Amino acid sequence: MREKNRATIKEVQADYKHSLVRGLLFDLKAAKLPEPVTEFVFMEDRDFRFDAAYPDEKIAIEVEGGTGHGGGKSRHTTPEGFRRDCEKYNLAQSMGWNVQRFPPSMLRDGTAVAMVRRALEARRKEKAA
Repeated sequence: MREKNRATIKEVQADYKHSLVRGLLFDLKAAKLPEPVTEFVFMEDRDFRFDAAYPDEKIAIEVEGGTGHGGGKSRHTTPEGFRRDCEKYNLAQSMGWNVQRFPPSMLRDGTAVAMVRRALEARRKEKAA
């Protein structure tokens, strides 16, 4: 039986991932980019969701928190979890989504914000043409 005040590895990983997403949302706002929709379900029959998304532009943001950080093995690094992620990303791309995936290092160094900005600008140019 687990102690009341002791978090499981799964809970620690979820908290870590959520803190990464919150940090990215803060950085996007600081960069004066529009606020994305969080936990956006893009395929209801499969319950596939993105960490954040700009639905009108079909830009998805996935924070890859399960890459060896946050307290141990992640579902995303198991063979079945990795397979499910590949299926999700491939289906999204086949539906016209631009899926932007970021490990923690790309969040920390500002690359994620720059890439989201570039993706938004590209979609806006496409719509204007």
